[in-house]
Amino acid sequence: MNAKHNMQVLQELALKNGPLCVGLDTDPSYIPENVLKDFENPAQAVLAYNREIIKRVKADSSASCFKVQIAYYEAMGIEGLKVYAETLKIIKNSGLIEISDIKRGDIGATSDAYAKAHFTGDFESDIITINPYMGFDTLKPFTKYSSPELGGKGAFVLLRTSNPGMVDIEQQELKNGGRVLDRVGCELENISKEYASMWEDMTCSPVGAVVGCTEESDAFALRKAYKDIFFLIPGYGAQGGAAKICKTLLQEAGGVVNSSRGILCAWKKDPDLAKKIEEGSLTLSDIADAAAKASIASKIDLTK
Repeated sequence: MNAKHNMQVLQELALKNGPLCVGLDTDPSYIPENVLKDFENPAQAVLAYNREIIKRVKADSSASCFKVQIAYYEAMGIEGLKVYAETLKIIKNSGLIEISDIKRGDIGATSDAYAKAHFTGDFESDIITINPYMGFDTLKPFTKYSSPELGGKGAFVLLRTSNPGMVDIEQQELKNGGRVLDRVGCELENISKEYASMWEDMTCSPVGAVVGCTEESDAFALRKAYKDIFFLIPGYGAQGGAAKICKTLLQEAGGVVNSSRGILCAWKKDPDLAKKIEEGSLTLSDIADAAAKASIASKIDLTK
């Protein structure tokens, strides 16, 4: 039986390595054409790029985890899903935490099947993301895996996302007061209380929240409201979120800040690679080195 659930392991890694989460939302279009041509198919190029990034991030201790967005791999078909599974294995072997960004949220037996698919077997992950908007009964099939008996798996539930459309549902006022997202937050607190008796010296709930870093007032209010909830923080970098807002969200129980395109596409803005870009002579090592440099720069930005 594990002494700590996966979210607490991630919390400790974030304190040790810094709060950066490297998003491996690796679309083949993020890889230079001349590099893609070196591989049998785009999926194999993605796998090679992921492997090189993971190796460098591990060596530099610049991040605590990787978030793998399954949609990019599903879009590549069967070969893409093989690469998805292999990427999760490489992360696991690195000693860092895997967050599978699957945003599942269905009812009954369907939700049971999703939970089994992503907490066991070929697609097993340490932590996943969940969408709660079909109702809170959709959460239980996933959160039951947070028990010590089932391995202490973690989940991040969508609370306050970073996209403009979050106002359509998350920010809507309820008749009995508060916003929809506040009702979700209350449910997360209830789950936290449920698991507090299962884990000794629990420093955060095994079920965390997705909270975007694009609005400072919301960041302050949510961090104050949910002090024991660990956050997954999207919106930093390419989506316009600022390090200042991230630092507010990283207080109390803490969190990890995701950066995907800002790292995966760092080679495009690397002045040292300008000549190679013009010549079309970039190598896989070149773009992975640029990603590693961006990872280190993001860690410094978030911790200075």
